[in-house]
This record gives sequence, structure tokens and C-alpha cells, in this order.
Amino acid sequence: MIEVRGLGVSLGGRPVLREVGVTVAAGSWLAVIGPNGAGKSTLLKAMIGLLPHEGSVLVGGGEVRRMKPRERARLIAYAPQNPVLPADMTVADYAILGRTPYIPYLARESAHDREVTRSVLSRLDLTEFSERPLGHLSGGERQRVVLARALTQQAPVLLLDEPTTALDLGHQQQVLELVDRLRLDDTLTVVTTLHDLSLAGQYADTLLLLSQGHAAASGPPQNVLTKPLLTRHFDAHVQVTPDDYGRPVIHLIRPGE
Repeated sequence: MIEVRGLGVSLGGRPVLREVGVTVAAGSWLAVIGPNGAGKSTLLKAMIGLLPHEGSVLVGGGEVRRMKPRERARLIAYAPQNPVLPADMTVADYAILGRTPYIPYLARESAHDREVTRSVLSRLDLTEFSERPLGHLSGGERQRVVLARALTQQAPVLLLDEPTTALDLGHQQQVLELVDRLRLDDTLTVVTTLHDLSLAGQYADTLLLLSQGHAAASGPPQNVLTKPLLTRHFDAHVQVTPDDYGRPVIHLIRPGE
């Protein structure tokens, strides 16, 4: 579904990404990990065509930067790390913004657009909040609303930049379980950036480790979340142990212990 070839991005004349390549199979989940400043968010913005870049990004066989905005929005849904959430806008009004690629210019949303939005809000357990202003929601509720707007686009590819930012443990798990359930139910192709390496290893099918703008490693979680790689690229003292399903769990340890 997604193929990134030789991707390079410069911001303000400074190279941020260099020769990054990765392939994401249809219906799979790729988690992009790496230390701060490695270029994770930049990669997602380049993949959706928000940043000029060298190389190519193919989604469904088409070159992203050659697509018209509405065509691209019907193919890729993107939830940024810090979206603008107007405090006075209701949950339903915000979620239906995801239908914009399907609404003709100077026209209003159709009954079908409203039904798609109602269905998504129901699936995310947000129906009772539909008329509530965004400013009156908890952190976990806001994350679900951001996801709702992305899902109303009905795009086969979902890009999520740090979907668990500022959430407590329970809400982190709820959001990622929800994303995984929707991925399986709707055969979505999911790409997320995640700071929590153990969560990345628990949920993603494959990982891409970015370091200093390069792809340092990619593959199944057990091949990427290794002590040598994490020590080298995160400058951290860690232990890596498998869980009951063989997926790696990361433990920080104090130096010398």
C-alpha cells in the first residue's frame, strides 16, 4: 500500500531526512520510532505531501505529490500530534470536517456524510458527546475525537503522529486497542509515530527506527528493539525481555546496576 523510496527532506536549509526507504503492506501497522529530533513527524508530513521532498512516496501505486489535495485526502487520513481543536466547536461538527474531500465546493454536507459521521462516532463511543464542545472534553476523549475526524474520511491509509501523547496508561492502551480494532475491521494501513518503545513493540507489525535523519533499522519488533540498537541510538541503558507472546518489552535500568 505504501512505498517510500530515497526520501529526503530539508527544513530551513538543514537536512532532516536522508535516503529513507520503507514499505508498508496493505492492512499492516508500521510504527516509526527514534530519539527526539530524528525526523519522525517530518516523515509523516512528507508522506502525506505536506512537505517538499526528494525521492518518492507511493500510496496505492500513485505518487503522492502528484495527487490533487482532494484525491490525496480520500486516500490518506492524517492526525497531527497537536491538532487545532476549537474549544467552542462540537464533537459532531469537528468530526464531520473529515468529509470535506467528498463535499462539492460551495455545498453542504449530505445525508450520507452525516450518516458516516454518526456511524464513526458510535464506533468510537462518542455518540453521547456529539453536541459537547471540544473544550469540555478530557484528554482521552479529545484523542478519540481527533481519530473520529480522520476515520470519517474513509481513507484506506491512516497516519497518526503520537496518538498517545499526554495520555495516562489506561487511555494510551484504549486508544491503541481502538486503532488496532479499526485496522482489522476495515483493513486499514496504519503508520504511527510512537515515543513509547514497548507500546510500539506490542502493537505494530513492523518498526522503522530513525536516527539522525537516517533509517537505522527496520523490520519486526524483535529485530529492531534490541539492546545494542537501543543503546546506540537512544544512548540509554536498557534491558529487553519478551512478553508472553514473544514481543519485546523495554526496561530502563540505572547505569552500573
